[in-house]
Amino acid sequence: MDRTITVNQPYRFDEFFASGLEESVSPFLTRSSKRWGRNLALKTALSAAALLGAAFAASSINEPLFYLLLSLVYLLTGVPALLAALEDLKNLEINIDILMTLAAFLAVAIDSGLEGALLLVLFKLSHGMEEAVSKKAKSALHHLNDIAPKFAHFVDAQGIIYEKAVRDIKAGACLLIKQGEVVPLDGVILEGTSSINLVHLTGETVPNLRTPGDTVPAGARNLDAALTIQVTRTSADSTLNQIIELITAAQSAKPRVQRLLDRFGKHYATSIIALTGLFALTLPWIFAIPYIGLEGSVYRALAFLIAASPCALIIATPTAYLSAISSCARKGILLKGGITLDALATCRIIAFDKTGTLTTGDLECTGVEAYDGAIPTDEPLAVAAALERQVVHPIATAICKLAADKKLNAVSILDFKAIPGYGVEGKLTDGRMVALGLPEYVDPRLKSLQAEDHILAALKIGDQLFIFRFVDQIRREVPQLLQHIQTHNLLQPIMLTGDRRRNALFVGRQLGLQAIFADLRPEDKLAKVSQLSQTSGLAMVGDGINDAPALARATVGISMGRIGSATAVDASDVVLLNDDLHLLPWLFSKAVMTQTIVRQNIGIALSVIALATIPALLGMIPLWLAVTLHEGGTLLVGINSLRLLRTTAKP
Repeated sequence: MDRTITVNQPYRFDEFFASGLEESVSPFLTRSSKRWGRNLALKTALSAAALLGAAFAASSINEPLFYLLLSLVYLLTGVPALLAALEDLKNLEINIDILMTLAAFLAVAIDSGLEGALLLVLFKLSHGMEEAVSKKAKSALHHLNDIAPKFAHFVDAQGIIYEKAVRDIKAGACLLIKQGEVVPLDGVILEGTSSINLVHLTGETVPNLRTPGDTVPAGARNLDAALTIQVTRTSADSTLNQIIELITAAQSAKPRVQRLLDRFGKHYATSIIALTGLFALTLPWIFAIPYIGLEGSVYRALAFLIAASPCALIIATPTAYLSAISSCARKGILLKGGITLDALATCRIIAFDKTGTLTTGDLECTGVEAYDGAIPTDEPLAVAAALERQVVHPIATAICKLAADKKLNAVSILDFKAIPGYGVEGKLTDGRMVALGLPEYVDPRLKSLQAEDHILAALKIGDQLFIFRFVDQIRREVPQLLQHIQTHNLLQPIMLTGDRRRNALFVGRQLGLQAIFADLRPEDKLAKVSQLSQTSGLAMVGDGINDAPALARATVGISMGRIGSATAVDASDVVLLNDDLHLLPWLFSKAVMTQTIVRQNIGIALSVIALATIPALLGMIPLWLAVTLHEGGTLLVGINSLRLLRTTAKP
């Protein structure tokens, strides 16, 4: 009988998150407290905006009420901004936050408290919107963290079941996965049969049947019945954790434009503050205006300070790239950084490996023919299936599948023997000897037998010879994919494979590929990829260990997440979790659209700065309008970036 034991031990930090309480170190917060903490910056900004509106309404009716409401606005938005600015100054860091805080409190000093409050409210609102955009863009990571179990039902040597922290479970341990639960660690099924859902890992919604001996990845949801699994990977090495690490790395890897803007922002903020002080001191000498007042130099310099602040410019790229990365993650495409999107947009050639990428790697028996030209009966296939059902080999699988499809009766084989690397042999009940395998092994007469476009196997029944033909099955989505790529002139598709040239040509001709490079060793493939990457951007799609060097050297390496080797996944820049090659046109279109959105965002930000700074110095734009233009541009950039979150429609 299963027994669950609860052990009273102090919480570790990560275990406290799994306890269901607020994600904080304080144990006194309740579940209801979490709702108040969601998008807190945005809620604070909206509350301050409401108070600011009330203060504006009261300014001409009740002056004490006006100052009270205005004080509350500064309390909600000004105090946090001031504390953050002081912390930055303590670290000798001049940034946009300091610039905005300085402008707001200088507005109070020149008796423009309402404009200063408007700046703080809109600045807080833009920060809240940016935070909401970032959280929405990182939703794939948050969702994976949410579904990753922190505890598992551990089964000890006596069969006692109790909860144990996932981080403490070692490889080889036994776990019970109840119906409806998420698999906490990668493992092999010991007991039970159930369907699992891999939607969190690959985006695939169709349930997958798993039986004893099958593997189950961490993050899969158990649908039907309880399973007992033996752990094969610890939490640090689990499939789910690797995906989380890939998404984290993708979000932290900044593209070139973003890195340039980050460096630009630090120097720009210092320059604008210096120019503001210079204009405040020198404008009265140029325009014969006073220092103080609505037409004074301090007022104009302050308007210039706000208009020239590059908030929209600073968030123009990170919000766009985060949105695009999140959109790709929800489609089952993991990108190792926003820089990958830039690289994808520069690619003009896409190279495919053959086996496992363009083809499934599974052989299909396309025909059986008699060596002497006679029309064969069903006997050769039935005998071949009887021989091959006792071994595990791609040819055996293809023969048995064809025999099953034709519903042939089973044939008894006596004295069965397998000769590794050559074939199998045995004897029928009527005494005839049978052998199946390499043509030259089965009969010396077949030594010179070759086929330009098929893999051959020979069967000998007594004195009769039969030839079986096999082809590597082309993946269902590949013909449509290549047709789409060529029709829309997106990329030039080519094939790079280590397979024999005749097999590569056969598959390439079926798919309409013009450039086919075959018989390539890993170093040959690497050299070809290097050559093509230097002449024009190259995206390389592969799945095997032998593809890893080429994937790493290509402008963009794209690996197959489900069938691909761990080495290929590590070496690539893009991982197709569900092996969905038909998503490639969508991915390249998304990369191009991301660059378009980034250019639009930068254009919007620079336009606001260019159109507002000089008029502000000339006194043509009042302080409140400079504030509105500045923060409005920031909000517009954030909203524009959210367009990249779309996954269903083609970009």
